[in-house]
Amino acid sequence: MPAMIARRLRRCTQLAALFPKCPQSRLFSSFASAPPRPSSRVLSPSYPSQLTRGICVIFPKHLFSTSTDSVPSTSDKSTFERLYIHGATQTQTKPEMDRVVCDEDNGEKWEGNSGKETETNPVKEKDVEMEMSGLEKEAWWLLNRSAVNYCGSPVGTVAANDPGLCNQMQNYDQVFIRDFVPSAIAFLLKGEGEIVRNFLLHTLQLQSWEKTVDCYSPGQGLMPASFKVRTVPLDGNSEAFEEVLDPDFGESAIGRVAPVDSGLWWIILLRAYGKITGDYALQERIDVQTGIRLILNLCLSDGFDMFPTLLVTDGSCMIDRRMGIHGHPLEIQALFYSALRCAREMITINDGSQNLVRAVSNRLTALSFHIRQYYWVDMRKINEIYRYKTEEYSHDAINKFNIYPDQIPSWLVNWIPERGGYLIGNVQPAHMDFRFFSLGNLWAIVSSLTTERQAEGILNLIDEKWDDLVANMPLKICYPALEYDEWRIITGSDPKNTSWSYHNGGSWPTLLWQFTLACIKMGRQDLAYRALEVAEKRLSNDKWPEYYDTRSGRFIGKQSHLYQTWTIAGFLVSKMLLRNPELASILICEEDLELLEGCACGLSKSARTKCSRKAAQSQVLV
Repeated sequence: MPAMIARRLRRCTQLAALFPKCPQSRLFSSFASAPPRPSSRVLSPSYPSQLTRGICVIFPKHLFSTSTDSVPSTSDKSTFERLYIHGATQTQTKPEMDRVVCDEDNGEKWEGNSGKETETNPVKEKDVEMEMSGLEKEAWWLLNRSAVNYCGSPVGTVAANDPGLCNQMQNYDQVFIRDFVPSAIAFLLKGEGEIVRNFLLHTLQLQSWEKTVDCYSPGQGLMPASFKVRTVPLDGNSEAFEEVLDPDFGESAIGRVAPVDSGLWWIILLRAYGKITGDYALQERIDVQTGIRLILNLCLSDGFDMFPTLLVTDGSCMIDRRMGIHGHPLEIQALFYSALRCAREMITINDGSQNLVRAVSNRLTALSFHIRQYYWVDMRKINEIYRYKTEEYSHDAINKFNIYPDQIPSWLVNWIPERGGYLIGNVQPAHMDFRFFSLGNLWAIVSSLTTERQAEGILNLIDEKWDDLVANMPLKICYPALEYDEWRIITGSDPKNTSWSYHNGGSWPTLLWQFTLACIKMGRQDLAYRALEVAEKRLSNDKWPEYYDTRSGRFIGKQSHLYQTWTIAGFLVSKMLLRNPELASILICEEDLELLEGCACGLSKSARTKCSRKAAQSQVLV
């Protein structure tokens, strides 16, 4: 036993070196005073940096001192609020107080360990100064309540914290990369960066894990879709336990699909963290730079594709079930472009990175031209497609993808407004997916993947088609829904993605924060306020659902989890951004005219190597 303790102490020293801002007392005092809860372990088998292996061990306190100095007393209100209520928990003690109960009017109240109801949860003085509404206070309480602790520090938030489904949460009790992004932005805007820093570093460690499905391993740079903190016995010792991070790279997911968007979101969040905290040293760390390069190498690797867009399978992003988005879905392209822009800012320039930076710049140029030219539709473009000639075999073909005019759906002819347009969902040979996908269009605005005129057109379309895309709850994940035979063929008769439900035309409140970002960038805060007003009327009373069903979003989703974390976080981010619009700059990318000067192909009169620089530049002025 003494030898094992000494070994664990040495590993704690390694962990203390890994997180220099984390007080060593938080690592070592656990041996003398921790409550009888599990220990924590960080495992990373082969990462090429200082992030190798570290262990923070907590043994049952009866083996050591009976001191309780490190456990905060609930009678010390200021300490307790700082450590527990506001998500900065430094111990693994959880008082019996955090559960939500309903009163006679279905209103939410917080019940303490004495059984007495309290009207509000404690808030910080700065929260009072910000004049937060009762709805915001409730949302913050719920968001902090969803925090996940690992090795004595917060590392993320669970996807949902529905007390009515404790035994039916499936993977909703895990920390998802994409789901945590709005939570991270909320914490950053509030000045609480520790949880975001911990999240970035721990997920970076998981990037190096071996990922194998049926004897095949994907690329090195793949980030996990999610991870879970699990408790296991420590080296077979029944007297001590440890916590391990258990990642899912898609090998446990429905359909076994790799999460293409996880690495892209990680890069976007890393840039946002640096811009709002000023902690640029994190970006410059060797292990972080290595992680960025691994993701970029995976995305920029050569393949058989003729286009600059990323080729992915169904279910590789927020729409993680079969919905007919395989190929080059807009959501992935918008996140890809944004991640390339962010990475280009953060990569340390040296002899070893010059080729990578050049490849990123070339890809950005080609991708922006491709999306602006081939994904954009408005009344004029649809009329052009309607008159397309087909079977054009030449380098100068107008109908480059051999799109048949009969593909134009009947609903679109009467739906597209005279004022406005949007980026369609997918473009492939002989196929255009004309559905409107909200996330892809909104993030294309945020990242300046669209031209200014196109960005204005997208918001104009949302304004014109408010009853279709917002109605009783913002925002439709896609429009319109697949119905009848189309639903059966494309989704495989998926009972969760029935018409106007879940990914198939459901309304997702979490998209509110991205809509707000896009509106702020284009100076259309009026639309964001309008959408927020719609959401505020229902979210709390409906217990913060994951999504809403029906064409107008009137019903809570039939399989929707309640107290969905990114619904809560999305609402808070929207409120904070509208209160301080200048903070939107941490996520927004302005148009970079230098990218349009950097041509990816050589200048030539040959049609086979035709330069797209002039065409790309002309798109800025359109």
